[in-house]
Amino acid sequence: MAERSLVDDDRITAYGRLVEVHARLDRLLGRELESAAGLPLTWFEALLRIARSPGGRLSAGELSQQIALTSGGVTRLVDRLVAAGHVERRTSPTDRRSQLVVLTAGGRDALEHACAVHVRGLDEHVFSRLDDRDVTDLARVLDALREKP
Repeated sequence: MAERSLVDDDRITAYGRLVEVHARLDRLLGRELESAAGLPLTWFEALLRIARSPGGRLSAGELSQQIALTSGGVTRLVDRLVAAGHVERRTSPTDRRSQLVVLTAGGRDALEHACAVHVRGLDEHVFSRLDDRDVTDLARVLDALREKP
């Protein structure tokens, strides 16, 4: 019996589907956020992570570990968010050498509006296609993949 080529391996196919779905959803949801809320997807992700952090503040180093940007990329992103009035930099109360990124009131308002847009998009493009069990299974699988080895 001939051995099956790894070119046709189901694991490669499954991972390819994951990458394809991620890319498609990033494009769709990103366009919707930018059009309806005026926020690029990377801005939305950064604001959301800052808002969900303890005390609503995050160091740029912590932010760069949580999103897919280099430390230099996060610095430029934070510069743009500061210029837009969405965040401000503050000196850490525990380490004066460290800068924290904190949402402004305007940043919180922009994030709340963007969350409403994003939830509508998630419902339309993702969750309307899944039943409750699918959502539970998806969350379980994604949590397993997020775990560090």
